[in-house]
Amino acid sequence: MLGKGLFQVLQLLRRMKFCYLLLLAILGGVFHIGNSQENLAAGVRATQSTTYRRYANANNAIDGNHDSNFRHSSCSSTCWQRKAWWRVDLQTHNRIFVVRITNRNKQGQRLNGAQIRIGDSLENNGNSNTLCATIRSIANGATEEFFCSSPRGVHGRYVNIALPSHLRSPLTLCEVEVYGFHDPH
Repeated sequence: MLGKGLFQVLQLLRRMKFCYLLLLAILGGVFHIGNSQENLAAGVRATQSTTYRRYANANNAIDGNHDSNFRHSSCSSTCWQRKAWWRVDLQTHNRIFVVRITNRNKQGQRLNGAQIRIGDSLENNGNSNTLCATIRSIANGATEEFFCSSPRGVHGRYVNIALPSHLRSPLTLCEVEVYGFHDPH
């Protein structure tokens, strides 16, 4: 007969195994969404608060080109301004889990503090929608993934990236990818 202490240890190990398997299943689902699903931003249209020059069009950030050299006309950019924002219209309501952003190869610190917001409203140019994540920093020329803070994803049609209102700076994005799935209300 097993001692009471050994029995309790075996029960704890079973619970830990269950928690471990549950964690693996959750992480597997998140990485599956982020790495193998279709980029919802491909083939749609984007807009931004202003356009620096014609070769810095908002659609450059969703053209599938990850080139981070701004001079190669592969990045979007607003003019120097306060409250700069960029938005992609996904055309349908989606549940979004991951937004992947490629920063420009120089002056990447300009993205620091930018907010990723998702929702169905165009009030305040979409910048009042639900906060998915805040960009702390992305190294020059690097691509980073931002997981929405809600484990169930964030619902919406519009994905906005906006600089904090106290900054007067251009908003430059070289590529934005959005991962999740179509989820009608």
